[in-house]
Amino acid sequence: MKRSWISFPYLVWMGIFVAVPLLLVIYYSFTAMSSRGMEFSLAGYQKFFEPVYIKVLFRSVMLALISTVCCLVIGYPLAMILAGKDLSSKNFLILLFVLPMWMNFLLRTYAWMTLLERKGLINTFFSFLHLPTIQMLYTNEAVILGMIYNFLPFMVLPIYSVLKKMDHHVIEAAKDLGANDITVFWRIVFPLSLPGVVSGITMVFMPAVSTFVISRLLGGGQFTLIGNLIEQQFLYVGDWHFGSALSIVMMILILISMGAMARYEKDYERGGLW
Repeated sequence: MKRSWISFPYLVWMGIFVAVPLLLVIYYSFTAMSSRGMEFSLAGYQKFFEPVYIKVLFRSVMLALISTVCCLVIGYPLAMILAGKDLSSKNFLILLFVLPMWMNFLLRTYAWMTLLERKGLINTFFSFLHLPTIQMLYTNEAVILGMIYNFLPFMVLPIYSVLKKMDHHVIEAAKDLGANDITVFWRIVFPLSLPGVVSGITMVFMPAVSTFVISRLLGGGQFTLIGNLIEQQFLYVGDWHFGSALSIVMMILILISMGAMARYEKDYERGGLW
């Protein structure tokens, strides 16, 4: 009985700030304004399946997948380096790695604008070396770079936490049995670190596929991602019904990706993959 009273404030908080807004979004997604008032309608979902909006969703998913793969390729070696250092230097390196996350997300993205613009630091350095300048800002590559920079810690930290807890006696036993470093990595280290990899992929893909600040600033409005489209419907167009339908579609997409990752991790725990 006492435990239920302790959890009551949290249930109220979840109800007000999670359940009620979600129900409102669902309500608006299945309704439309007509001459008779608000009525049931699937017009928002039908509008989503128009080719122009399918193209926006495809571009958002592709950029999110590319940034997630890049974060994995860059983040896994970084996590291994952090897990292999002694305690004193390890804490210092982790602090340096996490320190930019303490800065506001918007300010971090603005900082990349000053680096990538036509007269930014990178092109200024190229000019100093008498090399041609490059148009880096307002491109797909700039958006992907911004995603990688902002979401890389969400890939590194889960993998690092798993590698740090790994039993090194298993690695030593494999080496005693004649396994080289490559075999040890592919047969022992990487399979044991899969829970961290799955968590990192989920934590990077979800914010990457729904981002709108990075694409707006570094993309310069040259193209629209699904996050920008939802923002426009609520703030500028005023079509809350279509914006809510887009939000529900995004939520379903994220839930499917989370379910696939959870299924993959469950199969791994049962020993079905290795």
